[in-house]
Amino acid sequence: MGANLSRNTEDQQNNKEVTSRIDLTAGDTGQDKTRKFFSVSELRHELGLPLVVIRRLMIWGEIAVTKTVDGTLQVSESEIIRVKDLIKNPWTKARLFLRTLGPGLITGASDDDPSGIATYSSVGAQFGYALLWMAVWILPLMLAVQESCARIGIVTNKGLAKVLTKHYRKDLVGIIVFLLVIANVVNIGADLGAMAASLKLLVPIEFTVAALFFALLVIVVELFIPYRFYVSILKWLTLAVFAYVITGFVIKPDWITVLREAVTPEVRFQKEYIFAMVAVLGTTITPYLFFWQTSEEVEDEKIELDENKKPPKILERIARMRTDVSTGMILANVVFFFVIMTTASVLFKNGITSIDSAEEAAQALRPLAGDRAYLLFSLGIIGTGLLAVPILAGSGAYALSELMHWREGLGEKIKRARAFYVVIVLSILFGLMLNFVGINPIKALYYSAFLNGVIAVPLLFVIMIVGNDQRIMGAETHPLWVKIFGWLAVAFMAVAVTVSIILQF
Repeated sequence: MGANLSRNTEDQQNNKEVTSRIDLTAGDTGQDKTRKFFSVSELRHELGLPLVVIRRLMIWGEIAVTKTVDGTLQVSESEIIRVKDLIKNPWTKARLFLRTLGPGLITGASDDDPSGIATYSSVGAQFGYALLWMAVWILPLMLAVQESCARIGIVTNKGLAKVLTKHYRKDLVGIIVFLLVIANVVNIGADLGAMAASLKLLVPIEFTVAALFFALLVIVVELFIPYRFYVSILKWLTLAVFAYVITGFVIKPDWITVLREAVTPEVRFQKEYIFAMVAVLGTTITPYLFFWQTSEEVEDEKIELDENKKPPKILERIARMRTDVSTGMILANVVFFFVIMTTASVLFKNGITSIDSAEEAAQALRPLAGDRAYLLFSLGIIGTGLLAVPILAGSGAYALSELMHWREGLGEKIKRARAFYVVIVLSILFGLMLNFVGINPIKALYYSAFLNGVIAVPLLFVIMIVGNDQRIMGAETHPLWVKIFGWLAVAFMAVAVTVSIILQF
């Protein structure tokens, strides 16, 4: 994640390769004159891949193309045969598809951060399958919210806070940014604490030393390692959370009951239940991802400019973003679903209804991993934490820098964006300090999720207003489905937070 956000070596090599393989002079068809050529649209149908994936593979040189005099891209029949053979292996096809995804996939991966895992585990242990329905029913709300944020970044080419300061009162935006930074610092502290507690399951180390180690590690990574390189490695470590998916099948639950609970919404007007609903909403539709998604769409556009030397078309970017966001959110919700189902089946049904430690949370993976359950749980918490903490710190730094008109961006060098990087470092250090006041790290994650749910409501309201403002978005205001599900998200979260506060008294 460092000061110099650049393409990785592989992308540079692929860009050189595609330059050499694209025929830019329409006259040089050579021996291909007798071959049949296909348009990009025809190629899409031949290969059965989304158009956004096809275009990325062309840029990277995975598909050789010929450019005609009028600028049309064509692909020879022999090249199609070669690529068909390449993607015949489903693992290769999946790898190429995942490689084309950008901010949305990272957003989805970081959505299952330690706060998410702890919240889903606590909910499953406390209520069994009773809140499983949320994994299914709030998915369209998540998709609408993240698309709304991404659209704002794509259309305006500005971060969310910068857009707000241009069109709304600075003091109002300042309150929003202040709430975001506070929520992020609390979340960072809870994540660092959970990572430290998880590391203690594997090696004999003091909690304080482990928390300090992770804080310094994240600071060094965020300051000196290019973000794209960092994430390209770390996202594989986060796959450990899919152990919950495997465990879900290993334990052989009563699938009829599971599916019935998943599709039948249940609301209990009990303070613990509504509190849990708000916590789940806060860790899935979470404030820091609003700002992060918007800012990363802007960063992604800069990278594409470097690759193509010309601005990508907005409609193409929106189409790619939708594939990107949908994939990330669906993967996040699959994990969400199976964490609740697994902890409900393993812990709740065996009388463990309260999770007070990392050891207890890890027990849900014992049917799959036995004594190695601690290893799988720790890898998932540490991996998602190392991914999420930089995003938490970065999203707050983007928002505050845009509000104060400081130079900002992970592509900037430290000496050119000192204030931006200072905010990142201070956010992590203040979050670290929260671990020295005697708060249970697993409980802290759960309560930080609730705090995020409360803060998300005013932020979501403003985002929906901005995304439908023609002065800001021009012709690319929210499509109808985003309006419907986006405002449903605002209403649902507002009601849940209000009822929760009332029931506390």
